[in-house]
Amino acid sequence: MIRPAIERLGANTSRLIFELGRMAAFGGAALLSWLRPTFWLLPRLVREVYDTGVLSLPIVCLSGLTVGMVLGLQLYWVLIVFGAETSLGGVIGLVLVRELGPVLTCLLVTGRAGSAMAAEIAVMNASEQLDGMKTMAMDPVRFVVGPKALAMVLCMPLLNGLFICFAIAGSWLIAVQLLGLDQGVFFGNLEDQVNYEKDVVGSNLKALVFGALVALIATYRGFTSGRSAEEVSRATTSTVVTASVWILLADFVVTSLWKF
Repeated sequence: MIRPAIERLGANTSRLIFELGRMAAFGGAALLSWLRPTFWLLPRLVREVYDTGVLSLPIVCLSGLTVGMVLGLQLYWVLIVFGAETSLGGVIGLVLVRELGPVLTCLLVTGRAGSAMAAEIAVMNASEQLDGMKTMAMDPVRFVVGPKALAMVLCMPLLNGLFICFAIAGSWLIAVQLLGLDQGVFFGNLEDQVNYEKDVVGSNLKALVFGALVALIATYRGFTSGRSAEEVSRATTSTVVTASVWILLADFVVTSLWKF
């Protein structure tokens, strides 16, 4: 009874380590492709930035606005019990900038752009387009994976900033325009509590790390998928689930190291 369980544990652990090694090697190859820039790849990078960043604007901005409205409503009634409603702006700013902004933004972008990225590469693999590139002496990691991964890394901090701005706007609508909190007190406390070097830089660092993780997982899952419709679907689903879990784990690690 015990020996088979130990053997399965050892086999699963070995498989996990091997998979992490392959993913690290794949990420290293994608990183090396960034260090060998080719100017004719710039239009492709611009198109990937459009697909990843611009097309994610509606869901990111709308979600930020509604999250900010909910935070403003909930936190106002919590703080008013303690007579601390004047600190609402600072509390909302810290919650959004330090945690909710980068985490929710990356989860949203993973579901919209990360899954599409994995599905596109998986379809290219299933239809043997990647093999065709190899026969023409073209590195698919450099010409397909590199621009997509770089676009994800570049767009994530920008989308994070937009999410936070729209969330603050939503909380302002509820707290100031609906509940009657003084606007000067709201923004004054927000400015006093949120520190640029500690909070804003840390938030963008989180978004950058999360973007790199999403890019690595999405491109790797698509690149190593099987050649069937079922494998394409599996790669897409695996990208969303795996990336979401790794975002939450990385959030804890970055928060611990950054010492918010």
